Amino acid sequence: MEGRIFSHILVTGGAGYVGAELVPALLVLGYRVTVLDICLYGMASIGPHPNLTLVKGDIRNADDLNKAMVHVDCVIHLACISNDPSFELDPELGTSINLTAFEPLVRTAKAANVKRFIYASSSSVYGVKSEPEVTENLELEPLTDYSRFKAIGEKILFDNASAGFEVVVIRPATVCGYSRRQRLDVVVNIFANLAFNKGEITVFGGEQLRPNIHIADMVNSYLTVLIAPGSIVDQKIYNVGGANFTVGEIAQMAADLCDKPVNIIYQKSNDNRSYHVSSALIKKELGFETQFTIRDAISDLYYAFEHGLLTDPISNIQYSNIKTMQHLGFE
Repeated sequence: MEGRIFSHILVTGGAGYVGAELVPALLVLGYRVTVLDICLYGMASIGPHPNLTLVKGDIRNADDLNKAMVHVDCVIHLACISNDPSFELDPELGTSINLTAFEPLVRTAKAANVKRFIYASSSSVYGVKSEPEVTENLELEPLTDYSRFKAIGEKILFDNASAGFEVVVIRPATVCGYSRRQRLDVVVNIFANLAFNKGEITVFGGEQLRPNIHIADMVNSYLTVLIAPGSIVDQKIYNVGGANFTVGEIAQMAADLCDKPVNIIYQKSNDNRSYHVSSALIKKELGFETQFTIRDAISDLYYAFEHGLLTDPISNIQYSNIKTMQHLGFE
């Protein structure tokens, strides 16, 4: 790959929603890849490959970390209990994975001579903002423990930056679209599933602005940061988002793209999270621009539903993080 700096990438959480698309992309580009994942949601997305090593383990376990770091020169850290409802189901578990385990992970990477550490934070760290464009230099106002711990992780990472250990923070929008390890519990995917398979969408609120990004663009953003010179990206934070639409607008898109009638029901909501994230900095410094739209993500899901790529999408718990965790006994 032109401009490649690193050769062996560790992807924590590589069997997850984004990791299941990022890992194959890295392999196609010729990287050696190690995946460290507890495989809470299964291993179907991780196929055999001569350049792929799967460490089925826990980022909270020192032996697993040391095993996964062998010969690695870059870490992309995706592993976490993802989103507020999943975190709140078992706050102790979420704290142990999203916060307590983070600094030992960073220090293990540094001790293993990893050269760059790329951290998936979250655009939710901004909380509710009135500014027309939420840029990376605005004050963080996380509203939940999930987003608060993401913000604390950023500080931990920067505190460990040093010569020879580059650190980069990505603040992604909510990812959407089809993946080898599908999630149907994020807003765009929820609406697409309900529209296609039930013909009815319930919208709570509707005016809240939410940034979303197509999963292919999310993957490409990591690939872009991976090959960027350290002189540009070291100790930088980048918002990575695609389009900012209201929840109501997203529901209407799902209805418009569906080839059958869809009823949209609006109900009141006390969820006031609303923010319009700007991705101007990553475009300016790295030339990264999104190539896909929210409509593309919805259309990709409709194709998957129509062609049987997803099994029983309304009821199958494997597409829901929180339902899977409940099934496995997390409370």
